[in-house]
Amino acid sequence: MVKVILVGTDVALLEGLAQTLIGFGHEVLLAATVGEVVGAMNGGLPAIAVVSCEALENGGPGAALPLTPGGAIIVYGKTHGERPFLAQKLQRATLAHLVLPLERNRLIALVQSFESRSRTTGRSIVRDDMDDDPQLEF
Repeated sequence: MVKVILVGTDVALLEGLAQTLIGFGHEVLLAATVGEVVGAMNGGLPAIAVVSCEALENGGPGAALPLTPGGAIIVYGKTHGERPFLAQKLQRATLAHLVLPLERNRLIALVQSFESRSRTTGRSIVRDDMDDDPQLEF
């Protein structure tokens, strides 16, 4: 099970994605903006953030996206041409750019693959001795 946070303003799309991910056994949190992510967390950091291009562009300077160490971002838009400028740290953490809902099956496959890889490499085990700052800043 992977903890996933969905960030965006398209409520119908996010609700459909949440239901699909929950159906595969993942824990899902929702937030409308990057600034609301911290308030949406109910204990523990998410491993994957699925964030709309719009939410990334409107995040503003100083906005942070808390993730587990080794976590990943999946950026989505409504068209193939929609790709926001990302800082280098965010680019390294970005697993994919998707067009949703068109590539919903690809999203599920990426989350399943991430979970499998995390278990194999031992990154799914949360350690208390980690001093890394798990926040990605914009």
